[in-house]
Amino acid sequence: MSEAISVSATDKRSKYEELFPQLVSLIGSESDTIANMANLCAALKDTFNFLWIGFYIVKVDQLVLGPFQGPIACTRIGFGKGVCGTAWKNSKTLVVPDVNAFPGHIACSSLSKSEIVVPVIDNEKVIAVLDVDSDQEAFFDEIDAQYLEKIVRLLKF
Repeated sequence: MSEAISVSATDKRSKYEELFPQLVSLIGSESDTIANMANLCAALKDTFNFLWIGFYIVKVDQLVLGPFQGPIACTRIGFGKGVCGTAWKNSKTLVVPDVNAFPGHIACSSLSKSEIVVPVIDNEKVIAVLDVDSDQEAFFDEIDAQYLEKIVRLLKF
């Protein structure tokens, strides 16, 4: 099934507001979580032109690369390591305005300047994280956090 996403808004909040119901429709009838993760990444990357967006899935004691859009990425990240591992450890969204100032940042791409990581929680347990990178410093804010948290809650496990 082919879907088209269309967002005409220009400000960030309005883009998310316009995109959200389309995401609900896009993944609502698909039961495969990996397929839905892939489509969410594609729709968000197309809408916001992120440098990189993808999921890392918890597998035992590591985050393992899942569906993504963008340049080649790190394959495995340890618990509590980097921004992704820290968001996993703390079960909390992290907005990092300058990745170079984040202690222990894992540089998968030298082009990344800022990052947001949103835990995907099922039954009070982090089962994945959504990682989004920008090539601009201070690109992400509370608007992104609010809507990306709402978007990952669409995923069914």
